[in-house]
Amino acid sequence: MPILLFVLLVILIAIFGFWDTLAAILGAAVMVALAVLVGLGFLVVLGLVVSGRMRAGK
Repeated sequence: MPILLFVLLVILIAIFGFWDTLAAILGAAVMVALAVLVGLGFLVVLGLVVSGRMRAGK
Protein backbone atom coordinates (compact mmCIF):
# COMPACT_ATOMS: atom_id res chain seq x y z
CA MET A 1 0.00 0.00 0.00
CA PRO A 2 2.73 2.58 0.79
CA ILE A 3 4.27 1.98 -2.65
CA LEU A 4 0.96 2.98 -4.24
CA LEU A 5 0.92 6.22 -2.26
CA PHE A 6 4.50 6.91 -3.34
CA VAL A 7 3.66 6.26 -6.98
CA LEU A 8 0.61 8.51 -6.71
CA LEU A 9 2.74 11.26 -5.17
CA VAL A 10 5.32 10.94 -7.97
CA ILE A 11 2.57 11.14 -10.59
CA LEU A 12 1.04 14.21 -8.92
CA ILE A 13 4.42 15.94 -8.80
CA ALA A 14 5.03 15.09 -12.46
CA ILE A 15 1.64 16.47 -13.49
CA PHE A 16 1.18 19.51 -11.25
CA GLY A 17 4.66 20.35 -10.05
CA PHE A 18 6.16 20.17 -6.60
CA TRP A 19 4.66 23.27 -5.02
CA ASP A 20 1.12 22.60 -6.22
CA THR A 21 1.35 19.03 -4.93
CA LEU A 22 2.74 20.21 -1.60
CA ALA A 23 -0.05 22.75 -1.30
CA ALA A 24 -2.64 20.07 -2.05
CA ILE A 25 -1.20 17.71 0.57
CA LEU A 26 -0.98 20.44 3.20
CA GLY A 27 -4.49 21.60 2.36
CA ALA A 28 -5.82 18.08 2.79
CA ALA A 29 -4.04 17.75 6.15
CA VAL A 30 -5.50 21.07 7.33
CA MET A 31 -8.99 19.98 6.24
CA VAL A 32 -8.64 16.78 8.30
CA ALA A 33 -7.44 18.80 11.29
CA LEU A 34 -10.37 21.20 10.96
CA ALA A 35 -12.82 18.29 10.72
CA VAL A 36 -11.38 16.84 13.95
CA LEU A 37 -11.62 20.23 15.69
CA VAL A 38 -15.22 20.71 14.59
CA GLY A 39 -16.06 17.20 15.83
CA LEU A 40 -14.44 17.89 19.20
CA GLY A 41 -16.28 21.20 19.47
CA PHE A 42 -19.55 19.44 18.72
CA LEU A 43 -18.87 16.89 21.46
CA VAL A 44 -18.04 19.64 23.96
CA VAL A 45 -21.23 21.55 23.17
CA LEU A 46 -23.26 18.34 23.35
CA GLY A 47 -21.71 17.52 26.72
CA LEU A 48 -22.54 20.99 28.05
CA VAL A 49 -26.14 20.72 26.86
CA VAL A 50 -26.56 17.27 28.40
CA SER A 51 -24.95 18.29 31.70
CA GLY A 52 -27.17 21.40 31.79
CA ARG A 53 -30.28 19.25 31.39
CA MET A 54 -29.07 16.89 34.11
CA ARG A 55 -28.65 19.80 36.54
CA ALA A 56 -32.03 21.28 35.65
CA GLY A 57 -33.71 17.94 36.29
CA LYS A 58 -32.52 17.73 39.91
